[in-house]
Amino acid sequence: MMTVSRGRSNGGAGASASLRRRAMARPGWTKLFLLFLMVAFSLGAFIPDLSPLPTTLSNSHPLRQRSSENVWGFKIADDLFWKDGEPFLIIGGDLHYFRVLPEHWEDRLLRAKALGLNTIQTYVPWNLHEPLPQKWVFEGIANIESFLKLTHKLGFLVLLRAGPYICAEWDLGGFPAWILAIEPAVKLRSSDPAYLSLVERWWGILLPKLVPFLYENGGPIVMVQVENEFGSFGDDKTYLHHLVTLARGHLGNDIILYTTDGGTAETLEKGTIPDDGVYAAVDFSLGEDPWPIFGLQKKFNTPGKSPPLSAEFYTGWLTHWGEQNAHTDAKQIAVYLEKILSRNGSVVLYMAHGGTNFGFFSGANTGQNDSDYKADLTSYDYDAPIKESGDVDNFKFQAIRRVIAKYTKVSLPPVPSINERAKLGLVKVNKVAFFFNVLHYLCRSREIVETDQPIPMELVGQAFGFLLYVSEFSGKQDRQTLSIPKVHDRAQVFVSCSLDDDGGRPRFVGIIERWSNRELEIPNMKCSSNTSVFILVENMGHINYGPYIFDRKGILSSVILGGYTLRRWKLCPLSLGDFSFLEDNLVLHRAHSQTINNKMIAELKYSLQSISQVPGFYEAHFFIDPHDQIKDTFISFRGWNKGVAFVNNFNIGRFWPFVGPQCTLYVPAPLLQHGNNILVIFELHASNPDLTIAFVEQPDFTCGKMQQ
Repeated sequence: MMTVSRGRSNGGAGASASLRRRAMARPGWTKLFLLFLMVAFSLGAFIPDLSPLPTTLSNSHPLRQRSSENVWGFKIADDLFWKDGEPFLIIGGDLHYFRVLPEHWEDRLLRAKALGLNTIQTYVPWNLHEPLPQKWVFEGIANIESFLKLTHKLGFLVLLRAGPYICAEWDLGGFPAWILAIEPAVKLRSSDPAYLSLVERWWGILLPKLVPFLYENGGPIVMVQVENEFGSFGDDKTYLHHLVTLARGHLGNDIILYTTDGGTAETLEKGTIPDDGVYAAVDFSLGEDPWPIFGLQKKFNTPGKSPPLSAEFYTGWLTHWGEQNAHTDAKQIAVYLEKILSRNGSVVLYMAHGGTNFGFFSGANTGQNDSDYKADLTSYDYDAPIKESGDVDNFKFQAIRRVIAKYTKVSLPPVPSINERAKLGLVKVNKVAFFFNVLHYLCRSREIVETDQPIPMELVGQAFGFLLYVSEFSGKQDRQTLSIPKVHDRAQVFVSCSLDDDGGRPRFVGIIERWSNRELEIPNMKCSSNTSVFILVENMGHINYGPYIFDRKGILSSVILGGYTLRRWKLCPLSLGDFSFLEDNLVLHRAHSQTINNKMIAELKYSLQSISQVPGFYEAHFFIDPHDQIKDTFISFRGWNKGVAFVNNFNIGRFWPFVGPQCTLYVPAPLLQHGNNILVIFELHASNPDLTIAFVEQPDFTCGKMQQ
């Protein structure tokens, strides 16, 4: 299953030239040498690489024997893939480098190899590599070049999905959120010149980095995908043609470009580019007969250029918050995988290993309209055969491996042993800071934006996370109704008397959500002057698929109070990640005193419920003995509500056990250290009453009302 590098091929060619030179130097051996060449060619044995093919077609295929001329390379001909002169089946799987810590890349790839895969498919998320305009990131988890070197070292071919749009249940389908701040608005996934100029700049950085990794240059990349399932979105051939021209301008005319679209005539008609010689692959639902769809695929490829390929063969499915965790039947997967492989079809498992949406990178989907919003889980386990933590001790892995083993000529590598995980048990949460007490640490004065009306997060440079909107009103009536006609995605509303009125900590009023927009009754705070309103808006993930992908976040409308529009807003983008201020109790005390202006007794005016609904920071310390091995673990947030967690300043993702189904967050061992480790929890509502969290060995997807 080793990839044949150009160096090895050149070595073979060099050896042939050397033999010829030696033969010419010894005239008595010339006839014998020529006889040897004739016999070798007649037996089809004189090829640059004599290692066993990882996957080949049946010997009965009429086109199995090929000319020995120009055999090295990866090509499409006779409705087959050809690798170094031999027919080749792609048996691949998606494994995304950006969902796995670099320290675990090799472990996951070795498990993919043991599954029987010979090819890895991965997306490239633009927003990871250009988080701010022309700020390029290719280090750490974004080090795609290191990932490609590793795939090559382990003998994989690579199908690279370069975008610029990737979907992938990834925030904004891979687009950087700063694109949404450009005025006039950029039309994504189109031939809009403003959009294309940004794509050209991005690919002008990315694609040259890929050139050394192309198969023709001795690397693993055999095909590069342009766009992704465009036929399900639009019908702009000018845009697609431009991408092809741009890709070939950087990668050369010999690179095999491909598209992937759903297996229907409509999606293939809109999403394919056969006139440009771009290979069209298909995807389709598990349970559909693949071969009629492969027949349809041929109609959208040039003659002889349509080897059957399911570029996304679904081993599982995604899950949104508030849903039952998705499961796909392993037996059915095995049956339909065999339907493809038994007739010499190629396949890419989506996913082979899902991984984790660390940080704020999980995306979202919609239903009938943009208010029918469904945010994706932090876990991207995807019910894949290689689980989120790397486990392969499951029936699905075994069933897929058994099928693949029947269609390879070499024995599969042994299955790696189970990765042990640590069960550290209950840990006490030992420090607390109310959100409003430390606001001046989270919202620096130089970053505050003042506007007459609320504006989206992206327009103040906040791509992810949270934005606090603050205004004032005269609160003379007993009660007033507050409404936000359009908020993305979830707003928590608080009120307090203004600071110059010696007000106390802001009091929780209620929640306004994108998917269940409602009005709130604002209580009369009996302030001597004005009442302050604080609206903390959470971006739960930009939409990654469908017609509503231009998905700005924050308050996108006026805020109406008692029939009047609130004006004169201060917008505070929250900076999360540096929690050093939590380490000093004196600093914490000063922040508390400054915020409430020496009226600590004011807290007693508020109900227990109001206090418990104020966001807060919780800190836990846990110790790993220097003599113990550091292992992966999971943190159970059962009993908590909703928020974000950081381990040693690394954002491990969102938790929301109140809604579920995900109860636990995965903590890879490389995030941990011997000695003291720190967990910081930003809880948006009520903490676990016991102020504890639990480190457990197994993931848990049984939280939330749907599970009861």
